[in-house]
Amino acid sequence: MYRAVTRNIEVLVRPFYLEDRSDPSENRYVWGYQVTIDNRSDEFVQLLSRYWHITDGQGRVEEVRGAGVVGDQPELNPGDSYQYTSGCPLSTPSGIMVGHYTMRNGRGETFDIAIPAFSLDMPGTKRTVN
Repeated sequence: MYRAVTRNIEVLVRPFYLEDRSDPSENRYVWGYQVTIDNRSDEFVQLLSRYWHITDGQGRVEEVRGAGVVGDQPELNPGDSYQYTSGCPLSTPSGIMVGHYTMRNGRGETFDIAIPAFSLDMPGTKRTVN
């Protein structure tokens, strides 16, 4: 589990390898990831957009921006939690994702909250650090 907290809003990420959707012989590796957003602040917030910085095992970078998450722009009152699951295909057996969500509070102020960096590693592979 990977965790980041910004302005008392916690983002937890749990990645998992999707063997049934992957085909290593075709250089296709797919992961799912479950995100939980806990509003531990004392104000209403709405998730407006997402930004992902995805780096594969060869260092190639893809940036993804878009409105909301999985077709939703959830609203969270203090104490509320929102969870969703999405996925990411790569052409390498490992990679890293990191990003942020742009939020808006009840006063109309927008701000970014961190999505923690998390690794995508095919089971049975070990990443080496040089």
